[in-house]
Amino acid sequence: MTHDEIKPTIGKAALTWWSALQPNPDKTKVRKGDSGALARLRRSELIEAATEEATADLCRRLQSFVRFPGTGSLERAAVIAAVLAHIREHDSSRTVATAAGQAKGDDQRVLQPLRLRRLLAATTPDESLIAFRRLVALLGHKVNVADLAECLFDWPDETRGQRRRTRFAFDYYGAGAAAPEDSAAPDNPDHAAA
Repeated sequence: MTHDEIKPTIGKAALTWWSALQPNPDKTKVRKGDSGALARLRRSELIEAATEEATADLCRRLQSFVRFPGTGSLERAAVIAAVLAHIREHDSSRTVATAAGQAKGDDQRVLQPLRLRRLLAATTPDESLIAFRRLVALLGHKVNVADLAECLFDWPDETRGQRRRTRFAFDYYGAGAAAPEDSAAPDNPDHAAA
């Protein structure tokens, strides 16, 4: 096992949280999930999502990635929880941006360029909540949970958010290899600042 496989990340923490809430399709296993919390999070606005016990659990899981706890931690966790609640199936085969930029025929993409611009312009938690919920719906509720959580964690931050949005646009257009180097990698100390 390599260091990267065991190193905790925001995405892994969020995926573990999301998986624990999912109802078990195999009735023979013990895990029952929390379909009530998922339903409430799907219907909630930001403030309501922040009051959910499941959101508090996610916030605790994400605390180790926040250098200055308290400032915006619960708000970020609420956005992540309220968006991830809409995902029905985890798709580890591609990033969210790659899935959004995928052609769906007749020279169209899953996420149209105008909606991409709106998504990239979303900088507040409320705007991000709305834009990413729409994106999850456009992707048929099948999304890379870990990648989406990483995006949502960085999105409202002035510095990391700008780098994340730039990377998102490059990946959307299938030009990820040409994207500027991402210095907001999880092992960079700046990534933990929030």
